[in-house]
Amino acid sequence: MSHRSRSTARIFAWPMLIALLGLAGLCTALLGDGAWDALSWLGLGLPAWLSIRGLLRR
Repeated sequence: MSHRSRSTARIFAWPMLIALLGLAGLCTALLGDGAWDALSWLGLGLPAWLSIRGLLRR
C-alpha cells in the first residue's frame, strides 16, 4: 500500500470555501434588506446543508 501526501491547499480547499461562504452570509445579513437577505440565506444555508449532508453520509 502506497501513501501519497496531499498539498496543504488541496486538504483545506473545501473547508476554506465553506468558511468563506459562511462569512459572506454573515456579512450580507448585516448589510441590508431585500436582495441582501436572499444572499445571506444562501451564504448561511449552503454551508449548513453541506455539513448536514456530510454528517448523514457517515
